[in-house]
Amino acid sequence: MRTAEIKRRFLAHFEANGHAVVPSAPLPAIDDPNLLFVNAGMVQFVPYFLGQRTPPWKRATSVQKCIRTPDIDEVGKTSRHGTFFQMNGNFSFGDYFKEGAITLAWDLVTKSVDEGGFGLDPERIWATVYLDDDEAFDIWHHKIGLPKERIVRRGKADNYWSMGIPGPCGPCSEIYLDRGPEYGREGGPEVDEDRYMEFWNLVFMQNERGPGTDKENYPILGELPAKNIDTGMGLERMASILQGVDNIYEIDEIKPILNKAAELTGKQYGARSGHLASESHPDDVRLRVIADHVRTSLMLIADGVTPSNEGRGYVLRRIMRRAIRAMRLLGWQGRALPELLPVARDCMAPSYPEVVSDFERIASYAYAEEEAFLSTLRAGTTILDTAVAETKRAGGTRLTGEQAFQLHDTYGFPIDLTLEIAGEQGLSVDEEGFRRLMGEQRSRAKADAQARKTGHVDLSAYRAVLESGGPVEFTGYEETRRESRLRALLSGSGTGLSGAGVGDTVELVLDATPFYAEGGGQQPDQGIITVGGGSVEVFDVQQPIPGLIVHRGRVVEGEIRRGETGYAEIDVLRRKAISRAHTATHLVHTAMRNFLGESATQAGSLNAPGRLRFDFNTPGAVSPSVLHDIEQQVNEVLMSDLDVHAFITSLEEARKLGAMALFGEKYGDEVRVVEVGDYARELCGGTHAARSGQLGLVKIVQESSIGSGVRRVEALVGMDAFGYLAREHVLVSRLAELYRVPGDQVADRVEQTVAQLREAEKELEKLRAQLVLANVGALVAGARDVGGVSFVGVEAPEGTGGNEVRTLAQEIRGRMPADRPGVAAVTARSGGKASLIVATNPAARDRGLSAADLVKGALSGRGGGNAELAQGGGAPAGDAPSLLAAVEKAIANS
Repeated sequence: MRTAEIKRRFLAHFEANGHAVVPSAPLPAIDDPNLLFVNAGMVQFVPYFLGQRTPPWKRATSVQKCIRTPDIDEVGKTSRHGTFFQMNGNFSFGDYFKEGAITLAWDLVTKSVDEGGFGLDPERIWATVYLDDDEAFDIWHHKIGLPKERIVRRGKADNYWSMGIPGPCGPCSEIYLDRGPEYGREGGPEVDEDRYMEFWNLVFMQNERGPGTDKENYPILGELPAKNIDTGMGLERMASILQGVDNIYEIDEIKPILNKAAELTGKQYGARSGHLASESHPDDVRLRVIADHVRTSLMLIADGVTPSNEGRGYVLRRIMRRAIRAMRLLGWQGRALPELLPVARDCMAPSYPEVVSDFERIASYAYAEEEAFLSTLRAGTTILDTAVAETKRAGGTRLTGEQAFQLHDTYGFPIDLTLEIAGEQGLSVDEEGFRRLMGEQRSRAKADAQARKTGHVDLSAYRAVLESGGPVEFTGYEETRRESRLRALLSGSGTGLSGAGVGDTVELVLDATPFYAEGGGQQPDQGIITVGGGSVEVFDVQQPIPGLIVHRGRVVEGEIRRGETGYAEIDVLRRKAISRAHTATHLVHTAMRNFLGESATQAGSLNAPGRLRFDFNTPGAVSPSVLHDIEQQVNEVLMSDLDVHAFITSLEEARKLGAMALFGEKYGDEVRVVEVGDYARELCGGTHAARSGQLGLVKIVQESSIGSGVRRVEALVGMDAFGYLAREHVLVSRLAELYRVPGDQVADRVEQTVAQLREAEKELEKLRAQLVLANVGALVAGARDVGGVSFVGVEAPEGTGGNEVRTLAQEIRGRMPADRPGVAAVTARSGGKASLIVATNPAARDRGLSAADLVKGALSGRGGGNAELAQGGGAPAGDAPSLLAAVEKAIANS
């Protein structure tokens, strides 16, 4: 049974049993500060489990795309670990509980294939329950009929579920299939989880947990508002069972990628491996890693993630590079992703047709990343070759852990390749030192990540306000001021207050408000809220949990008290300026896609008074001519004075209308669409101008890179754009006056002046070099005898370029007598810093003097080079004479 068919049957079974079919949320976990990616099927339902939102259905089912990376090093080594996976789930929100969940699962997995089930043999099924969960044990035994010997009680680490962070939790019951004696030992899941494969976890969600350090050490904070069900059936695991293969890497959605990788590398998958994952040949493990990681990369880029050096982008980059590296270790030296990614696309297309329609964009990022990594490998190989040569020259037999770590951490050079290349050269690597440094880095990163976790418990004060009064009504689309009751008053730390006086910083919650809370890239409104005899200057507005708008401000007059009637009035001029910028962002987004293609999707934005910042995905820089065309098209829309219209519709209808949605954003069944005539149509909750003509002018002032594959344009809107152009006009007029040419010739004259200055600088450098070298003979003649070594220590004229300083040191060394040890040391001052270059002749090196050692000794370990020539810098300019003295002293002590 193909994976897509398993997915269809699962959803059909639960839909027939009264469950609403809910689409998968995007992989980036936008709404949860604790997660980079959705890592479980229930993540998008967390607000319902916590009671933060009222679920629109009592029962739901979904097939959720998930990413888990903590076990990335186990990928390929076991039968069940995958980076990207799909979690089939059914959910009950205060409806059925343990008996309903167990019965629904049993019916689907044991029902015959002809009847729409999976047809598993009931005699091969085992179940586990939490230690003291007698209720679940009795349901399995008395209701389902499972023998007691096939129901296993297990502890908190195995059968008490949470997300790994503060949030919902509860005991669970896992369902296993005995795959037979060829897969391992008899005795149930506690004995062998390769033979007894878990494929479904039924979570009886009834508690809320606090922060903790692992799967067992965390406090239970109390009961959830209602008893809920959250189940997860691993789609890939069920596919491996129903397709009769040994592991998830051999199912129909993954095996073709693996086969292609094997074909390219000349390997025969499975030829030297057994049924068990522990019996896998290293080549087979690498082929599984490749297949898993290529599929994962496809799905991440499809959901809007692009390679970068931080956050989600870093995870994607690491996954892609692991796949590319594994191909190289298997012997493939060509481009791997152009061969493998189309195969992954074809595997996933039956379930996710968007990977076909969006493949051009996906491939552009993937192939560019591979090219960048191959460049890194080439650069790293050069650096490694140098380290190997220096180690051999010094008589060493092992590269240090620090060298290996620097190659990995600074240049992205994999330790596997370091070991391989060093081994080919007859050297070993201090792996223990490398692992220690990697461990220290991971510990720092883990501590930092743990410190950033806030968890849902931090929102308890806001949740209490929401539960007591319901959602806050936002009226800012229609009005800029209104009367409203002060429902709640909180301190800056979230403590409830009955009143506050002048100077206090407070948070206010009204029944209804015209203030826009920051979101969608739009900055929040500011203004004044008058309550009773007091006034609060509002400087920030946020929505800490859905439905609750919180005004943050400072009491500037009188006293305010909770429960009193207030009057909220926003800063209208600020709102209008922000709204114009937001409308301009929509126009720039549309124009970008018109000129750069559908792949130029929004990756972030900022809408502030009179200015905007728009981040977008594109593989390379945008040329000035294209930016000019984009700007011109946007301003033509302004001249057309198109109507800006917003309306509420269903998500399905919005998509039919062609409304743009942002990658990674999660939308409800109803969405707000903002149209600018027929030119732009986008899903958006922000405020906008009434007509495009109100924007006046949009001027793009800068385009730059903010990461791999992500560019940024910054633009001014309205009077800010006019002011910018006015200043530009004054500048051009002044330059035209100075050059005595018309304004349209200023650029040419400036270009000529710059070219002349560069020529003059080159001539000046030649003169400096001649002056520096003219005295070389006299310097050599005045060499000092330091313990039998001819030593010349000299400071070059201030401002002498680095090339001239090196040339001077080499010229001095070249004129020294070849039969006597000679050392030349030259310092130079530039930009408030002093640099040092040392050169040694062969006789000096035979005596054991190394230029690199002399430089590092003088500069406290800084510097680089070899025994013949070395340099370093960074010392204060005033230390130049002492650097020469340090070299002389080191020679005397040698």
